[in-house]
Amino acid sequence: MLLHSIDVIGTFVFALSGTSAGIRRGFDFFGVFVVAMATACGGGIMRDLCLGATPPVGLTNIEYFIAIIGAVLLGIFCQGLIIRMEKPTLWLDALGLGFFAAFGSDKAYQLTGNIQIAIILGCASAVGGGCVRDILTGRTPIIFSKEIYASASIVGSAIVLLGSARLISPVIAIWTAIAVCTFIRIISIHYQINLPPITLKTPNRPK
Repeated sequence: MLLHSIDVIGTFVFALSGTSAGIRRGFDFFGVFVVAMATACGGGIMRDLCLGATPPVGLTNIEYFIAIIGAVLLGIFCQGLIIRMEKPTLWLDALGLGFFAAFGSDKAYQLTGNIQIAIILGCASAVGGGCVRDILTGRTPIIFSKEIYASASIVGSAIVLLGSARLISPVIAIWTAIAVCTFIRIISIHYQINLPPITLKTPNRPK
């Protein structure tokens, strides 16, 4: 029940992030809804398909659809506020990152019992929707930039596995994972902490 609630909350938060991105690009209602839907469900669909858990829960459970519609309507009716709140929108995205990393890694571990798969799919759950959102709005996917994004979700996914393996209380592990993942992302945004880009080194040619 706790994990399901976390997944629905994460869906709403990511849908609001997608709604904001669609509004900023000047999309119509359908376009905004598509971006919100893709942002909210993209990572989860990717996770469920990899796990063979079909049809993906994001497409079959009405609660997720209601959460997305609610986020779209909230974003449209409060669009002036959302457009002005660029930093808070990024914080919402960070919170969604934490929620989906926690839920995704726990679900993957419960179905496979494999730590490596759980961390990979926890990360995919967290960053997949954001990648689709960026592609649909004409941006370079954030995981390919120097920002600390996927790295934060990997840390969160690893922490939640401590609870999945019953090394600590599962509830404590889940909330700690969400908090740590969100904190890492927000701190990296606030202080502009980035990973160093890899630059192409060209050999010096003799004159």
